[in-house]
Amino acid sequence: MEAPEQIWEVSDVNRAVREIVEGSLLPFWLRGEVGSLVLHRSGHAYFTLKDTNSQLRAVFFGGAAQCAKLGVANGSKIEAFGNLTVYEVRGEYQFSARRLRLAGLGDLQRRFEEVRRRLAAEGLFDQERKRPIPVLPKRIGVVTSPTGAAIRDFLQIINRRFPNVNIRIYPCMVQGQGAAEQVARGVEFFNRTRGADVIVVTRGGGSMEDLWPFNEERLARAVAASAIPVISAVGHEIDFTICDFAADLRVPTPSAAAELVIGKREEMAAKLERLDKDLRNVLALTLTRLRSRFERAAGSFVFREPKHLVEMRRQQLDELESRLFSSAENLLLRHRSRLDRLAGTLAALNPRRQLERGYAILFDPAENRPVTTSKLSAGTLLRAQLADGEMDVEVK
Repeated sequence: MEAPEQIWEVSDVNRAVREIVEGSLLPFWLRGEVGSLVLHRSGHAYFTLKDTNSQLRAVFFGGAAQCAKLGVANGSKIEAFGNLTVYEVRGEYQFSARRLRLAGLGDLQRRFEEVRRRLAAEGLFDQERKRPIPVLPKRIGVVTSPTGAAIRDFLQIINRRFPNVNIRIYPCMVQGQGAAEQVARGVEFFNRTRGADVIVVTRGGGSMEDLWPFNEERLARAVAASAIPVISAVGHEIDFTICDFAADLRVPTPSAAAELVIGKREEMAAKLERLDKDLRNVLALTLTRLRSRFERAAGSFVFREPKHLVEMRRQQLDELESRLFSSAENLLLRHRSRLDRLAGTLAALNPRRQLERGYAILFDPAENRPVTTSKLSAGTLLRAQLADGEMDVEVK
């Protein structure tokens, strides 16, 4: 009879691998560049060690305080003493450090400082060349990955404030080889076509190597040469890139870029209302002071006798009052005219205008999102949004 097959459990395999790995190598010194550093509140330090070709997960149990004392950060090059271990729960091998020492800044950090100093010396980061960001841009160009979290956060803020604003997205890579070239071409595209009033270059957070395309000289020069104002919203608040220095404005997150690039219509209307109220209060206070001054002067001995002087001052006061109210009305008319123009712009951007011209928007009821492709199977049920309502349609 044949011997029964031995069937292993996953835990058995990981345990066997751990015994082989941990028993085959003696403790040794390992040199590498620190990335993805996390100093956990438990007191442990988690990071990766890497060189130009590879990277290795590492852990330093109880070493968070020592890392902080030595100033270890992402980009630091260190030498660590320890041994290889296997984390059985995930089936991953890692380097378990027992001691570490600094070996200088990592290659990426040195490259970052070299590029920053050289471009700063050329004047690319000078404050004098920064362009102002438009208050209410009609067209916003966004250069980013169309599938990343950054564009979702950006659009969520925009749709909540001004759902009808014109957003134009230039899709590109934001990480890896060739990403810097693609982002630079996006900035140049909007300049070449004059397709935006402001450009937002954005992506989410990540390690220094993840964000490295935004430290490339090619992208920095494209941003600095842009005739259209550029907002850099790369990474998190603690992340800084060369693109941030070259841009006209740096904001900490994609959401902050959306909040800055466009204001709230309600806030604008409220601001005009406050200006109107403040102006009326100032005018009323000025008239009260002038009237009080006039009455005191008219009651003095000097003006009781020459009656015609009093009458002349009264007439001047009436003329001044008329001019003040006329100026106030003109100022209010200008503010109301500006608000009307803004309201007209918003109305023109309303997609319902297009629907009233005979167009329709098809939605996938299952996904509840617009249909953008004609590659649909016969019998597919869709929902059509028309100017006066909705209808269900079937693909024939």
